[in-house]
Amino acid sequence: MKARELAVPGAIAFTPELHRDDRGLFVSTYEEREFRPLFPVRQASQSVSRRGVVRGVHYTAVSPGTEKYVHCPRGAALDFVVDLRVGSPAFGTWDSVLLDGEGFRSVYLPPGVGHAFVALEDHTVMSYLLSTGYVAEHELAVSVLDPALGLPLPADLTPVLSDRDRRAPTLAEAADRGLLPTFTPATLQENR
Repeated sequence: MKARELAVPGAIAFTPELHRDDRGLFVSTYEEREFRPLFPVRQASQSVSRRGVVRGVHYTAVSPGTEKYVHCPRGAALDFVVDLRVGSPAFGTWDSVLLDGEGFRSVYLPPGVGHAFVALEDHTVMSYLLSTGYVAEHELAVSVLDPALGLPLPADLTPVLSDRDRRAPTLAEAADRGLLPTFTPATLQENR
């Protein structure tokens, strides 16, 4: 498995080795030995989306925050990681990775980093390993359509958003309201 650090400090994209033969394919989408044990997995979740669905930018601001390991076993998604951590040298920076059921790449997101994706195909499945269980009131969102972020959603798709994501504040509004997590360099070093 190859690891590549993304533009957002602490976020990493993983590309696994695919083993193909006349029967099909075998792939390991998570290998602890390639990166320290990321976190104790407290919850595994999946979403299924039709083409054009945009989910995010979601994050957990409550300490200790939620670490995520995301991959797309079916379909295709343009996945975004966004640094929402106040005080981070990369605050407001984003990076993207194409996740799909062909290359089986995965993305690790440290606490305080926002996550979003746009489904590029019908029946796109996103699979998540989470360090904390889902608690609705701890899960927050920043607008994926915030022009200040400038996330490059594909021009040939009409974004389909939930009411919550449609009403999400911009990054500046979330910062003004004190809704964003704080960057801690010590946590970043622990995650490497």
